[in-house]
Amino acid sequence: MLSCPNILKRCFLARTILDEFIAHFHQFGYEGDPGVKILHLITDLDMGGAEVMLFNLVKEHLKKKIEIQVIGLTRNGEIGNQLQQLGVPVEALGMRNDRQDPFSLVRLIRLFRSIHPDLIQTWMYHADLLGGLAARLSGNIPVVWGLHHTLDGEQPVRPRTMAVLQLNAMLSGWLPRRVVCCAESARQAHIRAGYFAKRMVVIPNGIDLKRFHPDREARLALRQELGMAADTPLIGLFARFHPQKDHRTFAEAAGLLHARLPQVHFVMAGEGVTPANVQLRSWIQAAGLSPQVHLLGLRQDMPRLMAGVDLASLSSAYGEALPLAIAEAMSCCVPCVVTDVGDAGHLVAATGRIVPPRDPAALSEAWKELFSLSARGRTQLGQKARSRIQEEYNIVSIAERYYSLYRSILA
Repeated sequence: MLSCPNILKRCFLARTILDEFIAHFHQFGYEGDPGVKILHLITDLDMGGAEVMLFNLVKEHLKKKIEIQVIGLTRNGEIGNQLQQLGVPVEALGMRNDRQDPFSLVRLIRLFRSIHPDLIQTWMYHADLLGGLAARLSGNIPVVWGLHHTLDGEQPVRPRTMAVLQLNAMLSGWLPRRVVCCAESARQAHIRAGYFAKRMVVIPNGIDLKRFHPDREARLALRQELGMAADTPLIGLFARFHPQKDHRTFAEAAGLLHARLPQVHFVMAGEGVTPANVQLRSWIQAAGLSPQVHLLGLRQDMPRLMAGVDLASLSSAYGEALPLAIAEAMSCCVPCVVTDVGDAGHLVAATGRIVPPRDPAALSEAWKELFSLSARGRTQLGQKARSRIQEEYNIVSIAERYYSLYRSILA
């Protein structure tokens, strides 16, 4: 898809023009501050996997006395508010997703030149492209791109986003110093899409183990909130309502398990996962469930919810890279059952179960298999899950890897 002669000609022409602009802008010079100043540029600052990872990374880097500023291309949101509470300057540019703003690049150039960052970390396609171009035109500031999902044949991509992706692939050997992928599956998928392989590195998402941890009181508190007995088995799905997350498969698997283990209840939490969701309610009713399923919507107490369930699950059909919700549940010593998408299987490994996507019977059987273990057996599995996060996905070590990458580029 990247070999179209017209696209290549346009890319060559665009690069030639940009090189001329860069030569012009360089006459003004650029000097970094004595300390390390990092600017993060992201599409928006609402709640999401990449946004949560940005918050976790910034929180850790603040401990190193790094000067940090965050810019969102579109609007501010929950993550932006949380960053401001940490004392981080946050600016939302109010750009619209549904139209191209011809002045976006100029606005970013002015911002970059006024902030004078030593390095810019961008997050996701549109921020990668605009941030990379603006950084070049602001004095050749080093840029690190960030990729936070995979590409596969089933994942729908809007034409505008596809155009940006293709252009990024063509410029990936020139604009960024490095391209950080949150999962190996994301790296491989973007190499196939034309990204320059030698610039790409994998640094996975990191989990705050102090925030996500085992909590015996959460188990009882959650069941009291839902009005059920203290020993009621609970399975959790923590994901926004979106075709990628495949809530229908989860509901169908829940119906199959209910026929065999009627005492099990199911908790779903995430944006759009509410009783007002007619489509979701219809799937639950078709599965022969209603009282056994609890739709909690978007919650601010995710560590408590995750620590309160017996099993956590991922039913996604496509497009996952490294599912943050599963890593968070594992940090709470909760065994997980996931579909084999992206790096989910690698993440869970031997600490849980991995099933094919869109297979309700396999998902239900994996749940039943884990419930057939003794309480001690599930506890040991959960402890192995937390140990795996501690060893491979601890935000402290992940933030150090980012910092080492930044320092190597600045050196």
